[in-house]
Amino acid sequence: MSDLHSSAGGAVPESTASSGIAEWLCLAAAPTFALMALLSCVQGGNAAMLCMGAGTSPLTGMPAMYLLMSAFHLAPWLRVISRRQ
Repeated sequence: MSDLHSSAGGAVPESTASSGIAEWLCLAAAPTFALMALLSCVQGGNAAMLCMGAGTSPLTGMPAMYLLMSAFHLAPWLRVISRRQ
């Protein structure tokens, strides 16, 4: 059960509305993870300490994971920027 149908020109999405929603979700991932990294650094507290452990580098734990996830999800933003140029 695929949303794609084959045609002479290749696969075409069934609905442009669902395609638009998917694009917005892709664009929302990077800023969301960046915000989560910022919040986990600012809040600190027990949750960040449990993940980081005592005496470990600040580059480990949840803030670093959120920053990495944000970096991995930058591709849709790079596509948008390259289209505008």
